[in-house]
This record gives sequence, C-alpha cells and structure tokens, in this order.
Amino acid sequence: MTWTIAPEPYDSPDAAALWRAYYTEVSDRWYLLHEGRRTDPGELERGIAAQAGAELAPPGGRLLVGRYDGEPAGSAGVRLLDADTAELTRVFVVEGVRGRGGAALLVAAAEEAARTLGARRIVLDTRSDLVEARALYARLGYTETGPHNDDPYAEHWFRKELVAGAVNRP
Repeated sequence: MTWTIAPEPYDSPDAAALWRAYYTEVSDRWYLLHEGRRTDPGELERGIAAQAGAELAPPGGRLLVGRYDGEPAGSAGVRLLDADTAELTRVFVVEGVRGRGGAALLVAAAEEAARTLGARRIVLDTRSDLVEARALYARLGYTETGPHNDDPYAEHWFRKELVAGAVNRP
C-alpha cells in the first residue's frame, strides 16, 4: 500500500468529500470539548459552504489530495499570503489510514507547492485540542511563533523557513 499525492481542484468530488470529513471532525471536536455536543447540522453545512476553498486554486494557491492505495485519504493546501509567505491549511488524513506516513508526505508536498508559488516561508495556525497536529508540525521542523492572523479558533501559530529543494522525511 502506497501514498500518491497530486494537485487537485478544490471543488473536485474527492477534494470536496475530504473537506467535508475534515471540517466535520474538527468542528465536532471543538463543540464536544466546549459544549458537550456535536456540530448542529445546519451550522455544519454553512461552515463547509463558507470555506469552500477557492483561495487554494491557482495562481495563488494549491490543494493537494493524497491517495492511499488509490483511494482519496488526505489533503493539504497552501495559499500565498504575500510574495514570500504561504499559509499551510487543511492538513488532514482520514482516520482509517492515520499512522501510515501520509501527513508528513502531504506537508512535504505542500511545502514544495509553496516553493513553486515563490514562498520563502510557510505559516499555519491550529488549536490547542489538535495535539496530533501540533506534534506533527514540531516534528517536521515548524517553530511556534506569535499570531499571524486573528482567526477566532487559532490558538497556536507556527512558521518554517523554506529551503530550496528541501524535503521532509516522514
């Protein structure tokens, strides 16, 4: 069983299904932690629709879809914030294939996409309850920094300088 990662339109059926799975999981985790309930279905649909992913389309962004043994199993996106800075977003691996190296491969592919877009650094934000994500980013050389945005759900911000030709090793 192997991973393949390739750019894909943010609104392709596979990308849209992965976005729905990702958003549902992180939204439900937040609501379960803070309010003891899952996301209201109407709110879930509004959130998914409001963040469809157009910012991940060329020329200023890329969405990558990872497939495990040919099946859509993960995603990662990058978008330029300015000429030198890209933002990493939507790093997600479906539950059934976690622990098989996909997240590190997706981040490495996203970093390469950011380099191709001309970025010299990459930033991201995440929440305190997403401990797996924070551990992944630290393992891949990201340094926690001060805020670079005012996202109300962001609690941790990370940064990494991109070196031409560098590749993460899972």
